[in-house]
Amino acid sequence: MNSGRVVTVPGSKSIANRALVCAALADSDSVISNCAPGDDTEAMTTALVKLGVKVSRDNDTVSVSGRLDLDDSTNLSLDANLAGTTSRFLTALCALRNGATTIDGSEPLRRRPMAGLHDALRQLGASVVSRGQSGCLPVEVARGASWGAQIEIDASMSSQFTSALMMIAPYFPRGLEIELKENVVSRGYIEMTIGVMRAFGAQTDISDNKIWIAPGRYSGTSYQVEPDASSASYPLAAVAISGGQVTIAGLTRNSLQSDVAFADLLAQMGCKVSQSSAGLQVSRDSNQKLNGITVDMSQISDCVPTLAVVALFAQSSTVITGVEFIRAKESDRIGDLAGELRKLGANIKETQDGMVISPSSLSAASLATHHDHRLAMAFGLLSRGLPGLVVQNPEVVSKSWPDYFDALKTFYF
Repeated sequence: MNSGRVVTVPGSKSIANRALVCAALADSDSVISNCAPGDDTEAMTTALVKLGVKVSRDNDTVSVSGRLDLDDSTNLSLDANLAGTTSRFLTALCALRNGATTIDGSEPLRRRPMAGLHDALRQLGASVVSRGQSGCLPVEVARGASWGAQIEIDASMSSQFTSALMMIAPYFPRGLEIELKENVVSRGYIEMTIGVMRAFGAQTDISDNKIWIAPGRYSGTSYQVEPDASSASYPLAAVAISGGQVTIAGLTRNSLQSDVAFADLLAQMGCKVSQSSAGLQVSRDSNQKLNGITVDMSQISDCVPTLAVVALFAQSSTVITGVEFIRAKESDRIGDLAGELRKLGANIKETQDGMVISPSSLSAASLATHHDHRLAMAFGLLSRGLPGLVVQNPEVVSKSWPDYFDALKTFYF
């Protein structure tokens, strides 16, 4: 087996954006270390500055001071660009303000569903006015006369709606009780939100499908952002495809991020997974065949494109289920993903909530990324084994890992 190496991935943008929201509301200063690079966190910090929060960045360390003035009556407009998480968190955050705030984004973001969050904010008492298509951006939000203390949320489409409400709930006079209805997708992101909120002093808990957030205030803190588990899936997948050994620096099995479980899927396919003092380690002897698996990925849906690419090299079929909701991500991550991989000769059957990937012969092609960083990064993994493969518009990776294609060269040994 080739000797392995240690790969450093960016900080988690999901954790970083949650920490930035809590820090912006906190009564005292915060320092956020290993803060993720990329467009999503840039959109968040830029918006916070426009809201009057003092934010400074030194490499991967972000200092936040100057609590957000919720009584400010200034009307503002914020641009989330292509950042879905950022737009949803900002919509909830700005619903605490006295002044009206218009949240907008680029055209692809305007097409993404926001109705669940907008409706929930209205039910709780906020002023929410659509400035375009109902349930989409742009939207104008402002604080209402009073806040409700209970709400039911359809959690079958996005955990981001729930997380957005959770993070502002300490500033409701009576706190908030949330009951999650339907099938809860990406529950790990809700638990991630709880972990970040607690780090900033909030009192919150979850039991079954009920979440409680006590009224209170965030306190500033020094917060270390974990390595991004979704980004870690790419070097881990590279080892699964080609053999070798890799360690993801600083990532542990007890991460706040559900996507760390991607390593367990690779173990089911024939890789070896272990935890070392340096980080999470995955290896595969190139003589060890990869097996297909059947898996419900509803809790680690960001890794669907990565697993689909690994599955192309398995000796038996892989069945992915439980992810119908990812059709409304940056791209249709079922239809667009399957369609592009078929250009390589992949044998993929698209289903309503996933896909079936069976063994086939592959050849290079030019693959469109559909404004989706996850598709671009997953497709990049194919470049070593398929000379001549082209990933169109590779710059979309700036959303979460701007230097991805430079780092990609270090994944294979």
